[in-house]
Amino acid sequence: MRRDALLLAEIIDAAERIVELTSGASVEDLVDDRSRREALLWSFTVLGEASSQLDEDLKADSPDVPWRAATALRNRIVHGYWQISTGILLATAQDDIPGLLASVREIQKSLDEDR
Repeated sequence: MRRDALLLAEIIDAAERIVELTSGASVEDLVDDRSRREALLWSFTVLGEASSQLDEDLKADSPDVPWRAATALRNRIVHGYWQISTGILLATAQDDIPGLLASVREIQKSLDEDR
């Protein structure tokens, strides 16, 4: 349980960073700013790795959270980063991460209440 709490905190931190890095950004902004793009890739990698290590029961209890998609994106970045579309990263960051972040915060809150 403690490990899951730490992993959830990592996911939240990475998701918050993704939102911060992409707030108001365009694809061109990310293409032109290597440091920002690399920070975004790292944050997605951390989010996906932490998601993959969560307890399977915890993930099963939250089927609405795209755990597998987060892990799959991490794998794509790590094993084939030259094939990552900046547009897809930006769309994922802006369209999907805010909902994931809200869901994971709720899971973290329920774990805290159970302790």
